[in-house]
Amino acid sequence: MKNPRDFSHLDPAGGARMVNVGAKPVQHRRAVAVGRLVCAPATIRALRRRALPKGDVLTVAQIAGIQAAKRTADLIPLCHPLPLSHVAVNFRVKRDHIHIECAAETGAQTGVEMEALTGVTVAALTLYDMCKAVDPAMRLEGVHLVEKTKR
Repeated sequence: MKNPRDFSHLDPAGGARMVNVGAKPVQHRRAVAVGRLVCAPATIRALRRRALPKGDVLTVAQIAGIQAAKRTADLIPLCHPLPLSHVAVNFRVKRDHIHIECAAETGAQTGVEMEALTGVTVAALTLYDMCKAVDPAMRLEGVHLVEKTKR
């Protein structure tokens, strides 16, 4: 087993701590995360027709994902609050699923991966919440980071 000193989020006694990024340079950082909400084809058809009981679910989920990315530090313990310069949540509606992508950007001393992952996840959860009455068997799959850059 590793020594607690080998983990950046643990102090020498093994307690939790926020990593000090104060000595790192401010850089432009970007992260992109994706995931998908698997749905019944009938749910996808209703979504395309805007015939779901809760209305325009994609717009609501898009706003939820953006808001969640902005509030990541409030949700994830020890996550640094970041000044986000851009967040975009986009969807590609397929025959049996909704592909969700969140891109987040900042100029900061630490990465923006958690914001992108949080944006995707909350957008998916919002879609689930708004569609569950017609499709309780939906499932969220494959949330992962696909891009991380700094310059």
